[in-house]
Amino acid sequence: MNEIINKKVKFRDLGLMDYQDAWDFQESIFAKTVAQKIENRKSSVDQQTPTENYVFFVEHPHVYTLGKSGKEENLLLDQKGLEEKKATYYKINRGGDITYHGPGQLVGYPILDLDNFFTDIHKYLRLLEEAIILTLKEYQIEAGRIEGLTGVWIDYIEQKNPRKICALGVKSSRWVTMHGFAFNVNPDLSYFGNIIPCGIDDKAVTSLSQELGREVNLQEVKEKVKNHLIDLFEMELVD
Repeated sequence: MNEIINKKVKFRDLGLMDYQDAWDFQESIFAKTVAQKIENRKSSVDQQTPTENYVFFVEHPHVYTLGKSGKEENLLLDQKGLEEKKATYYKINRGGDITYHGPGQLVGYPILDLDNFFTDIHKYLRLLEEAIILTLKEYQIEAGRIEGLTGVWIDYIEQKNPRKICALGVKSSRWVTMHGFAFNVNPDLSYFGNIIPCGIDDKAVTSLSQELGREVNLQEVKEKVKNHLIDLFEMELVD
């Protein structure tokens, strides 16, 4: 059955938000969108309500999250160690292994109905990566992909010292997405020393500030990433 296509996207900056609160917030919108799709499938086109699309930007207090395919041993801290680091730990329903979120890191949570854009998860992941790659290019940093690995990497060609600057982990159901990307802008990279990031123990993690040797304006980075997402997905920005 044909469905109404809606390429309008609402961007919202949630600021610093507890991970559980952000997860619950995502889940509520995700569930509402999936429910709307199910209802639309029962209706003729003229009776359907277009599904809405969102991209949320957020920073989290120190937190480690483990995806469905991850191994708990990739977290190198026990409960006491987590408390000493003032960090929390969650097992979550995205793909991927373990990662860290914290202040100074730009986390993006697109909740998109891919039926409004394209139904291809591989393409979806590659476009999220491309938005970060193009943003880094604006800072004269060449970044790209490493075959067989998700995310965005520096020194991805010769791989003498490959280092990840952006991690990805998504979930989708009925072509509705949640979770997303974590772009290291100005985070405290020492927190990555407490995990085997994404289960990869032979490659380093970096940040935009470390590569540039200076702190970067996070709001400026958000605007660049936002603009690239709009262009790559051919979105229509709405308030």
